[in-house]
Amino acid sequence: MNRSESRILRELKTPERIQHFLDTEIGYNKEPDGETIRSPRRVLRDRTAHCLEGALLAAAALRIQGAPPLLLDLEAVRDDDHVLAIFKQHNCWGAIAKSNYSGLRFREPVYRTLRELAMSYFEHYFNLEREKTLRKYSRPVNLARFDRIHWMTAEEDLWPISDHLVGIPHIPLLQNGFRLNRVDSRLFGAGLSGQH
Repeated sequence: MNRSESRILRELKTPERIQHFLDTEIGYNKEPDGETIRSPRRVLRDRTAHCLEGALLAAAALRIQGAPPLLLDLEAVRDDDHVLAIFKQHNCWGAIAKSNYSGLRFREPVYRTLRELAMSYFEHYFNLEREKTLRKYSRPVNLARFDRIHWMTAEEDLWPISDHLVGIPHIPLLQNGFRLNRVDSRLFGAGLSGQH
């Protein structure tokens, strides 16, 4: 990263500041799905990100602060997957995320396991048909494995990271046969309040 980019990320000293920066300084990438996977450098320059791009920026900021750059992939049915930058404090997990839905963003580091963290998104993870769609989560992916493609500064789209997230095993959150209720109108409205 150049001096200016590093300065911006160094100023984001806490996960809460990183989330605030994503929410207030980075617009939501409205390009059709699959069009871009910008590096943190490009996100800072373009000031736009979808969930994977936002997670990459958050992971880069965490790395600058000395934490490992970790991603967690949430897998859905009849809906888009969602990617989180995750971090640990006091032996508990928290998350930073960019989303169009208000309930799919930040999580305080109070979750003892990754399953607990993933389940905290369950009620808020729904599609426009009001179906609860979250079904699986991945193990953490350390982005250091992608240093060879310069994931923090690349000008090319980062398809190898997306391909890796799609290809790794995911752990089911529900057993087969569950009948789920639809999201009620209050939660639905609240979730859409963050939509652009």
